[in-house]
Amino acid sequence: MDLDPRLAALRPLGGFFVLRTTANTGAAPAGPLPALAQAYADTASDPRLNALAARVGAVAHRLRTPEPRVSASIVHQGLAARLWSAALGCAALYGRLPDLDPALLLWDFAATAPDDLWLTEVRPHPRDPYPTDAGTLADAVLHGHLEPLAKALRTRYGVATGLLWGNAGSALAGAARLLDRWARVNGRTDVADRTLTLTAALLTHPLLSTTGTLTGTGFRRRSCCLYYRVPGGGVCGDCCFPRPPALPRGPHLGDHGGPAM
Repeated sequence: MDLDPRLAALRPLGGFFVLRTTANTGAAPAGPLPALAQAYADTASDPRLNALAARVGAVAHRLRTPEPRVSASIVHQGLAARLWSAALGCAALYGRLPDLDPALLLWDFAATAPDDLWLTEVRPHPRDPYPTDAGTLADAVLHGHLEPLAKALRTRYGVATGLLWGNAGSALAGAARLLDRWARVNGRTDVADRTLTLTAALLTHPLLSTTGTLTGTGFRRRSCCLYYRVPGGGVCGDCCFPRPPALPRGPHLGDHGGPAM
């Protein structure tokens, strides 16, 4: 099945899987938006000049967390989930992958899915094997996006490497679980089988192989995204912690995180 300019097959899957394009909306994004490549590379700490800093600050404000690394982790997990969902959805439904080069993806960092990402041109991924394999997905998402994003967040906010790759593994497994559920409800066992095969292969990649354990569509990660440190937060369904760790008393929350971070 060929890619179509509107990527219409992604629409029934829900907002996290959808990629906006000028073809499938009939409109362009409002105002100039930075490409993800720019967001990963910008070094300015001023949120007015740095999309990633602006997003981290907005999430910190919304969640009322005083720890920038906590909001940075949540931003990372959200963007990883968007990228994995769109890429895995295309691979499972079309058997092909569009070029997701960070220079082609515009980011409305103030918006939510599906209005946050705009693909400026729908064209096949340069490797474009038939069907798309795990290596192509790793090239597009892990190396094309999550490596430069992780480097930026480590440099600016001191987020631990193991935590970030744990987020990436968790986001991949979550996208696969939703896609598998949709496929089985809609009688698309071919899509479900492709989804689980690709996900299992991706989780053997050196960057993801130690992030957790996949059992069917269930995933148990070996690190923690730090959501428990958000006021009123708790642990996620795939967290390494069975219950939220106790936070230290006093005005400073300290630096404790999950294992393998």
